[in-house]
Amino acid sequence: MPKAKGKSRRQKYNYNVDRKKQNRAFRKRAAPRIKCTQIRHAWDRTKTVKQNLAEMGLAVDPNKAIPIPKTMQQVLKMEVDGQEANVKTVRKPYVLNELESEASLPEKKSETLSRDLIDYVQHMIRSHGENYKAMARDEKNYYQDTPKQIKRKINVYKRFYPEEYQTFVASLQPEKMEQQ
Repeated sequence: MPKAKGKSRRQKYNYNVDRKKQNRAFRKRAAPRIKCTQIRHAWDRTKTVKQNLAEMGLAVDPNKAIPIPKTMQQVLKMEVDGQEANVKTVRKPYVLNELESEASLPEKKSETLSRDLIDYVQHMIRSHGENYKAMARDEKNYYQDTPKQIKRKINVYKRFYPEEYQTFVASLQPEKMEQQ
């Protein structure tokens, strides 16, 4: 069987390629990017993942870090022996401290309502107060929401913006006094 032409030819060295840049790009692709800044700064490329995480006081496999006992006898043994056998030294405790401090920060409120829904709810409350049946017949009720759906939307508004709702209702009180 004859060989395909050109397959046995020796590869020529390409002098136009920057090998340093090529190797750097290859290493960057081979080692994945660590998103957590604390872990990224403490990471040692010469060590394995398990060694790096052990130095930081983190576990590679949470199932092996805190094993779940299979029977009650093992639970009793653990209570008697304690956890003196698995004492590991943490060489980089600052990573754990930074992660704990970041985790203890309050979570930012990401729930918001659309401006249209806020305007819709405020219009309904301004015009009809707590009368949900009248709100359902209102001409601004474009989507033909039922009284229960409108009530649910108002409750969502109350839950997301409690201070704004209180100030809005308080501003309506003087208007009602003037009308009477």
